Amino acid sequence: MIYDPARHELLQPLAWSEAAARAAIHRIVADAEQRFSPARYWPPHQRDTEGAASEPFTPLYMGALGVIWALHHLRDLGAARLAGDYSRYLERLQADNRHWLAQQYEASKGAYLMGDTPFLLMRHAADPTNARLSNELERLIAENIDHPTRELMWGAPGTMLAALFLYQRTGEDRWAEQFRLTARKLWSQLLWSEEFACRYWSQDLYGSHSTYLDAVHGFVATAVPLIHGRALLEPAQWAAWLDCIINTIRRTATWQGAEVNWRAYLVIPEGHSPRFLMQFCHGAPGFVICLGDIPSDALDPLLEAAGETIWLAGPLTKGSNLCHGTGGNGYAFLKLYQRTGDSRWLERARAFAMHGIAQTAADLRQHGQGRYSLWTGDVGFAIYLWHCLQGTAAFPTLDVF
Repeated sequence: MIYDPARHELLQPLAWSEAAARAAIHRIVADAEQRFSPARYWPPHQRDTEGAASEPFTPLYMGALGVIWALHHLRDLGAARLAGDYSRYLERLQADNRHWLAQQYEASKGAYLMGDTPFLLMRHAADPTNARLSNELERLIAENIDHPTRELMWGAPGTMLAALFLYQRTGEDRWAEQFRLTARKLWSQLLWSEEFACRYWSQDLYGSHSTYLDAVHGFVATAVPLIHGRALLEPAQWAAWLDCIINTIRRTATWQGAEVNWRAYLVIPEGHSPRFLMQFCHGAPGFVICLGDIPSDALDPLLEAAGETIWLAGPLTKGSNLCHGTGGNGYAFLKLYQRTGDSRWLERARAFAMHGIAQTAADLRQHGQGRYSLWTGDVGFAIYLWHCLQGTAAFPTLDVF
């Protein structure tokens, strides 16, 4: 099998309801605001701590910063009204995040999803003429260019995305230059696989050497800033990147009849078998989302086949979240709707939305609290619900910051 059916569940036959989606957004936002503590932010969820006691999480990915970003983003989209403004906690929260990273801080302070960079991005948005913030961001991005992970969460692809957002926000050429420098460095680090006849990166990640292909730690995640920032590259450079991306995606796809997926690693670690998952962070949903805006039709048959496979697999058992849940998989349908204009993809996204609403309610009953996290929790799913209402597909902190 190219996905594990045990990780999926039958789609609940719930008719799409705009009123139910809006009510779910309201409930999620109201619960997050009610549970906020100025001293401890939000309580961690058992699904994020694997049942063990834990201090509150702080990063953008699965901590308090991500909740603040999501609440403010929902407000700015017009999806919710907030009782509070949480930006005044950002400086203290950044200091707490440094404490949370502990000994890892110096090596990881530039990390896009885990380090200082997103804190400064949020503060910069409120104060874009602050030279100190701008200079600190430039230093973090420059220092992260040689990070050995070569992936979105910790490495240079993440800070290249940050540079792109800063350029889009300010038009300052220094951010475009940081983007181009990172792109050149990443090109120089590409390896060649004789077995697959394609280029790839290796990652020194969490104490081991990997060759991830996925949409958080792997090859396809790096395609996102390159695709969105292609206008900052010389035409020949972008043409080379486009050929590289298309070739690697084609060469690493695994077909099973009309179904398609991508395994987690290009080179299978010794003693392991090929690992196939069907979620944003590993598998076809992340590939569709990351490649949904690629300016070429060369991958369209592959992306649509991936969408069909995601639909056949069904919602995920891990809840409604974005990273490895039903909402994240649903974003693949929204991307395909945006790309093709075919209404069946919007209908499927909305079917997953209704299933995810039921999952969120069941999780709240089981655990007695919401899941306060952007990528792994309820507020990220609330953003997905808004995009289902609007028929749009801007994946949080990947397509927009």
